[in-house]
Amino acid sequence: MTVIAMSRTEIDRMSVLQDLAASRIKMTEAASLMRLGRRQVFRLAKAYAQRGPGALVSRKRGRPSNRAYPADLRDAAVGIIRERYPDFGPTLAAEKLAELHDIHLARETVRQWMITAGLWKDRRARLKAVHQPRYRRDCLGELIQIDGSEHWWFEGRGPRCTLLVYIDDATSRLMHLQFVESESTFDYFAATRTYLERYGKPVAFYSDKHGVFRVNRKDAIGGDGMTQFGRALHALNIDIICANSSQAKGRLHRLLISRRPGSLPCRPPPVFNLDPVARWLQPASASLDRVKLPLLGAKRSFRMGMTGWRLAHGKRNRAAAALEGWQMICSAMVAASSMIMLGIMLYNDLQ
Repeated sequence: MTVIAMSRTEIDRMSVLQDLAASRIKMTEAASLMRLGRRQVFRLAKAYAQRGPGALVSRKRGRPSNRAYPADLRDAAVGIIRERYPDFGPTLAAEKLAELHDIHLARETVRQWMITAGLWKDRRARLKAVHQPRYRRDCLGELIQIDGSEHWWFEGRGPRCTLLVYIDDATSRLMHLQFVESESTFDYFAATRTYLERYGKPVAFYSDKHGVFRVNRKDAIGGDGMTQFGRALHALNIDIICANSSQAKGRLHRLLISRRPGSLPCRPPPVFNLDPVARWLQPASASLDRVKLPLLGAKRSFRMGMTGWRLAHGKRNRAAAALEGWQMICSAMVAASSMIMLGIMLYNDLQ
């Protein structure tokens, strides 16, 4: 069985010639349907009767064009671009070839050769892939994002440790915080047990691709493809979802950065045992959640006040400058009052 590659036009011509051979249409109608002259229709009908459908296929298909550049010239031009101008675009590369190497080529020709050689990408290939954003879950406790951050949380007054964070995906609420010595399986077991005893089972945990959550070795011989932590969650009917990028867990990463020493308006107590710190951390995180929205509003107001001051500083109208300056002072007062309120609430929680 022979397979013949034909274009859409050639297939349509074959159907018209079949009708012509069966006397279902006349020669004038066949010429009108194929948009050819009578002589061309006679020629195609004769060739089709002698050689079959292969007579309708263009004999130039698969052959180089008669106006194509020689292969030696193409190899020489691509070799020069690869050696001397690998970071040039097609337009500049064509200009340099004509100016310095006496090789005169069209820009589009150089572009096609560079794309074939892997030295250039077209516009579609250069566009970044668009990722659909993952929307928040609907209910509190449905999806919990978990991660660990190793940092000098005691500002040099204690050992370097890891903070395990459990945050709700729907509301960004801090569900559980726990200091541990390292981000290990046993520490995640203990922290997860504490969370489950307090809040119950979520539908799924959302984590990164740490070795605690998934098997990262592709050449693993034995096992069922699950870690000890994954088996425990499977036994509890809890799914584990591993993010494919760090941007997918950006909310959790920004939260960890904001909780590091230096960015908190309060400091951990000077203790080196992790258990008392864990007892201190829960009320502190609850206080931060309660004042998170007022604090963000004060920060936004302060930024607006600073922007107004910069704009007013360049104006000649003194009345407008005074008004913008007064707005800046009010915004600073709102920010200061929010910070004082935060300190009072933290103090009351720690007492």
